[in-house]
Amino acid sequence: MPVRVEETSSASQISGTAQGNPIPLPCTLLNVGKTFSGTQNVSSFHKDEAWRVNVRIQGYDIDHGYLCGTMEALNVPMADTPVITFWEGEIVDTKNYTFFTGKWETNAEDDIKHWTKFPSFSPLLSQVEADGGKTVDLSNYPYIFMRWKEQHFVNVGADCGLTIAGFYYVCFSCSDGSINGFYYDPNSSPFQKLELKSTNDERSGYSFSSYELQ
Repeated sequence: MPVRVEETSSASQISGTAQGNPIPLPCTLLNVGKTFSGTQNVSSFHKDEAWRVNVRIQGYDIDHGYLCGTMEALNVPMADTPVITFWEGEIVDTKNYTFFTGKWETNAEDDIKHWTKFPSFSPLLSQVEADGGKTVDLSNYPYIFMRWKEQHFVNVGADCGLTIAGFYYVCFSCSDGSINGFYYDPNSSPFQKLELKSTNDERSGYSFSSYELQ
């Protein structure tokens, strides 16, 4: 989700090189058409604020560690309408992508600092620190780790006063479809927390509108 531009002020893609590591098994709760709703905390030192967020998965290719979708922010103070962005994601599978980002103004220290925010990452920490997790078998792991990078605004211009320069560290639970994430952008408030729950099988909550991407 886009964040407010604050006044305070890439390397090439890193891919796993282990050829024998199996990719994560498909998770029925993470697939094209799945929708999620929740909030992102965008609080700063000066103000507590949370935006309501909806996400829809538009594309999913587990063999290549790729997924994409739209993100809708519903109550952005400076916007008259919901703000929608299109994002692309990298699935950490030790085949296509490792836990080390290697781009987007990050380094290994930034990666570890954010991944360790997820309790489900703790059992993997020592191996990731050693080799980026290339030897970790994630094929049956109950969580899927990803990075989501917003690529462009769908319904507003780039001069709207918001930025999509950063990206999300994401942890997806295969047991209940919940999503937790932390937004990284060195020029925005640190550790903005994203919390989403699956809405496909629920009758309550607010719905996600449909948008056609050109």
